[in-house]
Amino acid sequence: MDADATPPRSIAAPLRAAWTAGRHVLSRAARLVLDIALPTLCVSCREPVDGEGVCAACWARLSFIERPYCPRLGIPFVYDPGPDMLSMEAIASPPAYQRARAAVRYDDVARTLVHALKYQDRTDLAPAMGRWMARAGGELLAGADMLVPVPLHWRRAWRRRYNQSGALAHIIARQSGVKVRGEVLRRVRATEQQIGLSRAQRATNVQGAFQVSPDRQAEVQGRRIILVDDVLTSGATLDACARALLRAKAAQVDVLVFARVVESR
Repeated sequence: MDADATPPRSIAAPLRAAWTAGRHVLSRAARLVLDIALPTLCVSCREPVDGEGVCAACWARLSFIERPYCPRLGIPFVYDPGPDMLSMEAIASPPAYQRARAAVRYDDVARTLVHALKYQDRTDLAPAMGRWMARAGGELLAGADMLVPVPLHWRRAWRRRYNQSGALAHIIARQSGVKVRGEVLRRVRATEQQIGLSRAQRATNVQGAFQVSPDRQAEVQGRRIILVDDVLTSGATLDACARALLRAKAAQVDVLVFARVVESR
């Protein structure tokens, strides 16, 4: 047979299969060599870790939010005040969303995890963070129709290349079976970073920044929606998102975040 001739079909298929299998083996071998040469480091303390970015010591330092907490805002109580007792924040300034839940307090380790996911392309942290969120938001997810990640403005999304809230939402969807609908809510106005702004300034900064896409309003109407984000601080961004969804006739909006700021008493 001529050296340049195409191999018969009976030979070509096994050759392609062998080539594909060989590439797969080489790829796995390359990853193994890379893992040995560059072991995964804890995102917080930089010690080598066998797992998902957090060593056992730093995992123990994460302050997971457990009951008792405010049934409206999910703010942990120091002691159990009894069933249905609301926090002072929920009474004094109730948000547009119905309930909020967070996996952990926004402490040093949680802040490092969030910043690594958000600004350092550490998307490998999303699976663990999303699973913790799904556990924290079990009661919300049980009756939800969709997950809506807090959207980025297109210019910020282009710079970051991905939306960390969307990455977390997709992990929660896998855990819960509730579908992600990332296209229903848009950020129609670029806003300043909320860091360093007062509570009033944060609310003004995001006012009118979010809108339900006109062609998606039918999907929102009458639905129970969970907004997904990485951190809840003043709640201004999530409140603005909830108001946009409620204007589009959503039946109820809840909030699920990885971490929330808890003020010391």
